[in-house]
Amino acid sequence: MCRWLAYSGAPILLDEVLFKTDHSLIDQSLRASDSSSTTNGDGFGIGWYGNRDVPGVYKDIRPAWNDSNLQALAAQIESHMFLAHVRATTGSPVQRTNSHPFDHEKWLFVHNGLINEYDKLHRDLAFAIAPDLFPLIRGTTDSELMFLLALSYGMKVDVHAGLARMAGMVEHIAERHGVKNALQMTLGISDGESLYAVRYSTEGKSRSLFHSASRDATMEIAPDAGRFSRDARAIVSEPLSHLEAEWVAVPEASFLTITKGKITCESFAPIAP
Repeated sequence: MCRWLAYSGAPILLDEVLFKTDHSLIDQSLRASDSSSTTNGDGFGIGWYGNRDVPGVYKDIRPAWNDSNLQALAAQIESHMFLAHVRATTGSPVQRTNSHPFDHEKWLFVHNGLINEYDKLHRDLAFAIAPDLFPLIRGTTDSELMFLLALSYGMKVDVHAGLARMAGMVEHIAERHGVKNALQMTLGISDGESLYAVRYSTEGKSRSLFHSASRDATMEIAPDAGRFSRDARAIVSEPLSHLEAEWVAVPEASFLTITKGKITCESFAPIAP
């Protein structure tokens, strides 16, 4: 499975979180501790917000630990909100269009998990995407289709409802095909103003997800950065430091929102079509 993180707060250099923490995302790409796959070397990506209306995105197929361009860029780019992802494929090819984050207009989307027996469901899921979004399919992953389905079902207007309808459609199509335990996901989404996250699986045993408890907790992941604001928060697949008490596990079947440091956690359940 994959590993990802999301940050919101005062602008910081990306490398403060990606490279310089005790258990950074780059370290996790080599030695993930809470994952069915300890090595996540099938591509990586970062998406960040700056002075433009749409985010910047850089991704590649090489392992994150072996990309000097990533380290050079992360040492220069400052952002108040960004998402990063390291990939361990569940079967789809290692190619740039399959690396996360996926983006459309102001939106960024990352996923850890899978749609079970995706080959059986792929065609029906693809044709459930809105016609105007269908041409945006670039890769072959279940994750990209989940993103486009969520957009098709109104994520731009209501993030929670759009994601719930996407999950409901996946489970509905899986049931039609006799596929059990259809969906496994932790999701990270941003629109440049807020971060959103979901922890959910059909079987009720979802991949790990945490958020920092406070600015002080966020500061612990990169104590030398020195510029974390009071509203600085992070969401991670696994804690970026060994101070586990500073990290709050996101409950099973939950939808998380972080806006200017305020964290809200609501229950999450798929909405059937």
